Amino acid sequence: MDAAAETSLQDYLRADIVAADLPDLQPLLGARDLLRAFSTLFHGGEESVMVRLLVLRAIGERGQAPDWSPQELREHFAYLDPVKFDTVIGRLRDNDLLLWDVQTQRYRISPAGRQALAAIGMLLQFNREGDELAYVTAQIAAGQAVGRVRSDDLQHLLSRLNELREDFDQAVLSGSEHRIQRAAGTLQHAWRWIEKGTQIVEDISADLELDSHTHRVAQQIGRAQSAMLRQASVFQRALSQLDRHRVHLGASGLSSSDVNRYLRELDIDSLAGIADDLLTRTAIPAFMLAPIALDVAEYELVEREREAREDQSLPPAQAAPSAEGSPAAATDFGYAENWLDQLTALAGGPLADDAPLPSAALSAVVPHDNFSLSAYRLSLLGLIGDPGAENREGVSASMARLPLAWRVEPEFETIGHSGVAYMSRGRLDALSEEDLLRARQPRKRKAAAEPDGEAAAAAAAGEAAPRKRARAGKGAAANNENDDKKTASDDAAPKRRGKKAAKDTVPTA
Repeated sequence: MDAAAETSLQDYLRADIVAADLPDLQPLLGARDLLRAFSTLFHGGEESVMVRLLVLRAIGERGQAPDWSPQELREHFAYLDPVKFDTVIGRLRDNDLLLWDVQTQRYRISPAGRQALAAIGMLLQFNREGDELAYVTAQIAAGQAVGRVRSDDLQHLLSRLNELREDFDQAVLSGSEHRIQRAAGTLQHAWRWIEKGTQIVEDISADLELDSHTHRVAQQIGRAQSAMLRQASVFQRALSQLDRHRVHLGASGLSSSDVNRYLRELDIDSLAGIADDLLTRTAIPAFMLAPIALDVAEYELVEREREAREDQSLPPAQAAPSAEGSPAAATDFGYAENWLDQLTALAGGPLADDAPLPSAALSAVVPHDNFSLSAYRLSLLGLIGDPGAENREGVSASMARLPLAWRVEPEFETIGHSGVAYMSRGRLDALSEEDLLRARQPRKRKAAAEPDGEAAAAAAAGEAAPRKRARAGKGAAANNENDDKKTASDDAAPKRRGKKAAKDTVPTA
């Protein structure tokens, strides 16, 4: 039987792998007899498994007299069919779950069968929902009590704690009151076992004889349990927030949560019966635009399916296109060059020394052919006078260097041709050499020239108003007398005051 099992096990492995070389498989191979007991119990249909477990558990429950005679077994299991019962007893005995003593002519449960019954009894003890944490904790507590704490059991507990914490976090993030309440109930049910696990982990951490790996897993379990204990406050805050947003139905004492809970408890037929004769027509949302909804529906129903059927594979490789055929080389600047020629002709200068500089209205030179070209010509006027054109070349740079200036007034004038109905009133003027030099002067020179302009303005104002100037002269004379008196008093001031004034003033050259 071992050779057959070894051969069948080797069939599951690759040709270059031997079962004896797998470390994880060695504990299972060492416990082959015990695993064979479980295979005997749980092989076949569910009804056969139930009957085997029933017979084996009934035999093992009589602790004061563990040996059974065949007649006692028949009397105790009289409610079973005799033929089926003999088949079950024969299967248990052939697979070493029941031992037959020839001298006493009695049956007895084998050690492997007793271990299987103990494991099954522990599973049945923690059969309720949420008791899987209790089962794992009980296994660790049993191992810690006899001094045999296995790292695998600790890993099972750590995995289950992390799973519960992830489920609790997802329940909070979902914002569902039912999921949060269900998760809070699960945490409350597992609270006692978490506290029990905390005590066990503290005892394990205090044991200095355990290996470092087991200690490390125990510390991770402690951190996971601490995170679980903090979940209670998280649930309470989430439920409080949901309670603030709960809608109450008048003075009936009912809320939207009560209605939701009632509807969730009903089956499909009951819900359909409630909905009868309630909706006579489909509600039309006024906030939806019909053209947009139709466009979205057309894409979802037609275009998406069409795209799915189209060939999305990459095209075949091709040689790189030549420079002559590139889009950059094929760019047409003919309209800009034509507009540049017209502006250059406008800025050609006066015919004589006393003749005025050329000037033209924007309405006379900008509109041309159609609206697009007219708008294009108007936008190019913004390049005139660009200071960064000195380092560029091309049509835009040449247009920026033109000795022109244009201005726009806050009024409109009617055009009526070239696709333009009306445009802002403005003019395009040519600049002289003096105007260009003055425009290129720094700001400091302009600021220095401002006082002369103010003096000229004051002189002009004085000539226009002689009486005011005479009145201003008398005021100036009075001010001069006051200044002389102030100067004399300043000379007679003490030296300390002169020192203070010296600190407050800045000497100038």
